[in-house]
Amino acid sequence: MSSALEADVKIRPRHLTKFTAENRAVRELKFTHKEQLPPFSRRNNVDRRRRRINTSKQLHDREITMAFTARATRQALRAAQKSSRQLGTRSYATAEPDLKTVFKDAIPAKRELLKQVKARADENIGQVSIGNTIGGMRGLKAMVWEGSVLDANEGIRFHGKTIKDCQKELPKGTTGTEMLPEAMFWLLLTGQVPSTAQIRAFSRELAEKSDLPKHILDLVKSFPRDMHPMTQLSVAVAALNTESKFAKAYADGISKADYWEPTFDDSIALLAKIPRIAALVFRPNEINAVGAQKLDASMDWAYNFADLLGKGGKEHESFHDVLRLYLALHGDHEGGNVSAHATHLVGSALSDPFLSYSAGLLGLAGPLHGLAAQEVLRWILNMKAKIGDNFTDQDVKDYLWSTLKSGQVVPGYGHGVLRKPDPRFEALMDFASTRPEIMENPVFRLVKKNSEIAPGVLTEHGKVRIIC
Repeated sequence: MSSALEADVKIRPRHLTKFTAENRAVRELKFTHKEQLPPFSRRNNVDRRRRRINTSKQLHDREITMAFTARATRQALRAAQKSSRQLGTRSYATAEPDLKTVFKDAIPAKRELLKQVKARADENIGQVSIGNTIGGMRGLKAMVWEGSVLDANEGIRFHGKTIKDCQKELPKGTTGTEMLPEAMFWLLLTGQVPSTAQIRAFSRELAEKSDLPKHILDLVKSFPRDMHPMTQLSVAVAALNTESKFAKAYADGISKADYWEPTFDDSIALLAKIPRIAALVFRPNEINAVGAQKLDASMDWAYNFADLLGKGGKEHESFHDVLRLYLALHGDHEGGNVSAHATHLVGSALSDPFLSYSAGLLGLAGPLHGLAAQEVLRWILNMKAKIGDNFTDQDVKDYLWSTLKSGQVVPGYGHGVLRKPDPRFEALMDFASTRPEIMENPVFRLVKKNSEIAPGVLTEHGKVRIIC
């Protein structure tokens, strides 16, 4: 026993045990025995002394154990604090289960549910028309999806929760006011709302796993400057499959029942690394600096993404919040869209998550899918250049009509499912309405005015069936 620990044992026993229930019980036991023993009984006196000795020995052993435990606890705490200081952040240790544990615990019930569904495999749930074979699967019930459901009139629900529910219930960052994307990810995977402590620990994990292998930095450096950012992102993500745990486990003959674990690990690694890849693409002149940049493990995923983009710090807090909101809102959209479907399709061939997600990104790059956001911005900027900052309602209406009469579409309007304005757009507009610096921006004012005028013009035009 070390001298320091001996000092602990010598100094702490009375302090550790003086007020414990065991000691009170022992004292009461001694008193009761004393009252019941016959007077002048030598044997009883000997037995009593033996009991006292045994009791004292037990207490002493317990005190030593408690001292060892207390010292071990202090040592562990000091080690955790030292590790935290090395990371430049505070510790978020929690007794609550992490995401992987929660996910694993849900697997048996999901497997049983799948077994029950398979037992009804011969039942019909719809009909396929010739139009479906030619024009796609819109409207068909043809896939299993739990994460979200898209209602034509109500919009998106994530495991039964509306966007407003999620904004209210999901944990927020240490700064800002918006729900965190990693909390939405947790909800999508488990159907459960995580605690703040669980999300702090998950954010830390993502920050700690964000480093990229050198060959990714070299690859991005080699891209032509005129290569589209989505192409660069997809290629770099695919190249991460050198790090795939699933690919290695499959090559080693992993059991099918255990596929989920390396797939899960790859997915978390991808989530951790993709912000840094996006930042490399965004800052091509600073690839080495971005590749080496240390993330703040006390902050959330979106904050660190913003920091990688060069927008860290309190002065950019509004940007951090809009990024949190935007990424959380787009966490899932029922699974039948091009990018989600492509990811699952490629994954069904047992391609690892990096290759599968890369395929989804290529689907997202199309103008009828993710690239539509770029098309909207280009169209808005062209309108701004045409009608200026001091525009009238009539200026906007005339520009809309000129677009339609030229045979073009107005980007950003029309949806395959929704019949009313997208609640994700409404959530972003609500956010903007609380930020004067956004409300006063000429581009935002033009977007807002279009949202008020365009539906009427498109309805009058008569060729748009779904306006949202």
